[in-house]
Amino acid sequence: MFGVTTSDDYRPVAWMGRYPVDVTTILVGLHVVCAVVACVLIAIPGLHGTLNYFIFDSTRIWGGMQLWRLCTYAFVHSPSTLLWFAIEMYLLFVFGREVERFIGRRAYVALYLLLLITPAALLTIWGLWQPSALSGSPALHFGVFVAFATIYPRVELFLRIMAKWVVLILAAVYTLQLLAYHAWSELVVVWTSIVAAFLFIELRGAGPELAWWNGLKARFAREPKFHVVPKARPRRSAEADDVYASIDPILDKISKFGIGSLTARERRQLNRERERLLKKSE
Repeated sequence: MFGVTTSDDYRPVAWMGRYPVDVTTILVGLHVVCAVVACVLIAIPGLHGTLNYFIFDSTRIWGGMQLWRLCTYAFVHSPSTLLWFAIEMYLLFVFGREVERFIGRRAYVALYLLLLITPAALLTIWGLWQPSALSGSPALHFGVFVAFATIYPRVELFLRIMAKWVVLILAAVYTLQLLAYHAWSELVVVWTSIVAAFLFIELRGAGPELAWWNGLKARFAREPKFHVVPKARPRRSAEADDVYASIDPILDKISKFGIGSLTARERRQLNRERERLLKKSE
């Protein structure tokens, strides 16, 4: 939609006929299933409290060592927010797939786990002073959108506004809303997700060039003690036999499968060797 596949690690997890099933599709399906199960549990008398075993609760983590709550909280979706949940899943499907295509499947899974566990870990430490609880995944998937905007900051989205400005506007609105209600723990979660997503993309070199960020990295980088300059050696011109040997496999491939079977790298090599032969004949 916005870009192309740039990672060698991007591969569908499975196929449904001709349609690839990637990690983002599986995540959307998992969240939808969990939302349906939550609705069923709440509708059945006596099972309403079942969901309380899966939300994040710092007191339960410290007192009962219920560590699964660090991950399961994001998959607890209240029926009262199903409309926003549907919008959230659509945005995850659209922007999450683009992030997955760009950075690859394994890096995308690592990013998702980072956005899932890091805020909960910070709230667990926060719980030593003030008990906190959390459920749902708005901040988690907003972090995925931040990752997309970091990769494609100038892509025009809603009302032809660039992605980087959309992120800043939503982050400002989100922050003001939480400040108004003194929701300090939720504010920590939101900004942890924003910072984690941005740094993850930048550290992989996938984000835009930032002068202040490059300067910060250069300041803390270790300077080499010695700089070894290799001795220049005269380059030997390639003989005709070397040229033919380098393009023979390419010519065999053309004879068997046609010129359309060549990769971009093979085409460049073929053109380069052809120009060398023409110059040599002149």
